[in-house]
Amino acid sequence: MAAEKGIVCVTGAGGFVASWLIKHLLSKNYVVHATVRQPGDPKYAHLSTFEKASENLRLFTADILDYSSVQSAVEGCIGVFHVASPVPSTTVANPEEEVIEPAVSGTCNVLKASLESKVKRVVFVSSASAVVMNPTWPKDQVMDENCWSDKEYCRATKNWYCYAKTEAESEAWEFAKRSGLDLVTVCPTLVWGPILQPTLNASTLPLLRLLKEGLETVENKLRMIVDVRDVAEALILTYEKPEAEGRYICTAHEVKTKSLVEMLKSIYPNYNYPKNFTEVHDQIRLSSEKLRRLGWSCRPLKETPVDSVESYRKAGFLD
Repeated sequence: MAAEKGIVCVTGAGGFVASWLIKHLLSKNYVVHATVRQPGDPKYAHLSTFEKASENLRLFTADILDYSSVQSAVEGCIGVFHVASPVPSTTVANPEEEVIEPAVSGTCNVLKASLESKVKRVVFVSSASAVVMNPTWPKDQVMDENCWSDKEYCRATKNWYCYAKTEAESEAWEFAKRSGLDLVTVCPTLVWGPILQPTLNASTLPLLRLLKEGLETVENKLRMIVDVRDVAEALILTYEKPEAEGRYICTAHEVKTKSLVEMLKSIYPNYNYPKNFTEVHDQIRLSSEKLRRLGWSCRPLKETPVDSVESYRKAGFLD
């Protein structure tokens, strides 16, 4: 049965999005080559607990900056999901080495290995960060896949993650155009949802802060949220649908921070929530219309923060 779907490679297998992607791929009868830095490390133990993992999941020791190790993992695959990318949760001392180089060079290595192995399609997890940092986009116009972050603006404002994802995605498209590689990119907004991995990831931290830190004042920012399980489905959809092409923004719900806190408070009244909210004018709006036309749908907003909180409690990150 599994052989019908063939073998696919997932990079960065221990991460938040990649863990859910692997779980979904295994449930759909794919055989998965998953790249990890150290297969014996306890932070990857959760991968072996997934249904069908014992027969259909193979871990490869790979550093995406080491071409030969990437090549070993990709060899024999018909598809590749490139998920691995550093997501800093704090300011970084050396952005070139810590964020930009792994994102850009790592992506080039994955694409080269994919071309050499003659894979049918590569799905690259980019980010809405490669879309939204564009000061020249007309104000109040919804951003779609034609909008790209301005790399110089990202550098000037020291948004190194935005710069790295924009550079990596634009390099990926240049590579695809030159080589004829079938590439699709997916650009998720803020990814929340239950965690499978035993460590905290960067996108989870803003939600934990709202629950734990009891700040006097926070900005009532508009948060563009998408559930990690819906991101995993979007990645598989863009891989499987022959008509999928180009970029896909992946976002589900827009919610103001104050409304989100009120929703959480009504279910979990005892956490240490922010006390006051200052208004800010949010002009950025994104559309996932293109992805929806491909057949993607998302779960209701409430499900994501609730399932997130329950998973944080189970993992011991919340009382």
